[in-house]
Amino acid sequence: MALQPIGRLVAANPVDLTPYEALYKRFHSHPELSNQEIQTSATCAAYLSKLNVFKIHTEIGGYGLAGVFENGHGKKVMLRADMDALPISEDTSLPYSSTVTAQEADGLPTAVMHACGHDMHMTCLLAATETLVKLRDSWSGTLIILFQPAEERGSGAKAMVADGLYDRIPVPDYVLGQHVMAMRAGSVGLRAGTIMAGADSLKITLFGSGGHGSQPHKTIDPAVLAAHVVVRLQSIVSREIYYYDVAVLTIGSIQVGKAENIIADYATIGLDFRSVSLETRSKILDSIKRIVKAECEASGARKEPLFEVTRNLPKTVNDEAMTNRLEGCFGDYFKSDFDPNISVTTIAEDFSILATSQGVPCAFWHWGGVNEAVWDEEERQGRLQDIPTNHSSGFAPAIHPTMRTGIDTLCLAALEFFGGTQQPKL
Repeated sequence: MALQPIGRLVAANPVDLTPYEALYKRFHSHPELSNQEIQTSATCAAYLSKLNVFKIHTEIGGYGLAGVFENGHGKKVMLRADMDALPISEDTSLPYSSTVTAQEADGLPTAVMHACGHDMHMTCLLAATETLVKLRDSWSGTLIILFQPAEERGSGAKAMVADGLYDRIPVPDYVLGQHVMAMRAGSVGLRAGTIMAGADSLKITLFGSGGHGSQPHKTIDPAVLAAHVVVRLQSIVSREIYYYDVAVLTIGSIQVGKAENIIADYATIGLDFRSVSLETRSKILDSIKRIVKAECEASGARKEPLFEVTRNLPKTVNDEAMTNRLEGCFGDYFKSDFDPNISVTTIAEDFSILATSQGVPCAFWHWGGVNEAVWDEEERQGRLQDIPTNHSSGFAPAIHPTMRTGIDTLCLAALEFFGGTQQPKL
């Protein structure tokens, strides 16, 4: 069965991937943490400038940038990629592995790695942008290219909007985004409605009473208190949330004391939980506070625990009409490699803020980055759980066919919402 016009146009006009392979490796080996994306942003801006059609706006909400290409009358379509990396030490053995170190917001040094695929996101968006500019005679409208900082902190999209993003660029009619995942390379997944859960992160401070390690009876040990809290919190999802709800709770960090023979005055717990429904979110939050306060009382803590919200990401909800249109063009192009009804994931994004803040629809999809032969063998052995996932030190998308797939999805989606192909403009 022949491809529809949009698919034929994309398939017949592939961009040369050679310079983009080099660009991807450059991004991967030079990652920058959230709100520190100085060189990354400058590189993206430089590539957009080379195309000679974009009005470029920089330093929006930090190091965010947007390019606007007005190509006649028509819809305004935004394509978005995120830029920041993670405080993780890379363990991939790639020749272009990151050896970068940086200071986190608290001033502590850390290794830095693109462990979530944002390097692939940026590369694919820049290559797709070149392709769409090359095809400018086949579509009409306004193309908005946006590179967002601080997605990993859940603050970048909100910061760009608050910093006057839509005073500088047109409000789009459609907002589109994608994420590379630990799925088989070449595959694409979509679903109508909620595709990603919302996420909340908390810093919980537990107050004890410190002293000498040799005299614990004269103290209220926050380490023991924290241990009880951590174990007890793990029962919330398994024992308090309905089995059919999407929810997960993770303790990502525990910090208490600095020496073996000192009982500290306080402990801090870094906690993250994901949910889809507002009711479930409220229940989890109430349960966290109930358990923490009860354990503090049981330990004889003389001060109430402190709860600080460090991050909040909304759930990502795909517009049904947009999803239906994407199902058509993705299904036609990717055939059996396209899944129109993937499962809701507990991975979260702040992407949708770019759309919901303006009351416009959005759509987001996932695509695979795991080498096909590796995936097939691990699946045959029943070991898919051994494949490194996003946010792990071993996460490294296979460049091919991941890059081509990520480029094609963006081009297909943009052309679809520009209204399909048309006769070349005279």
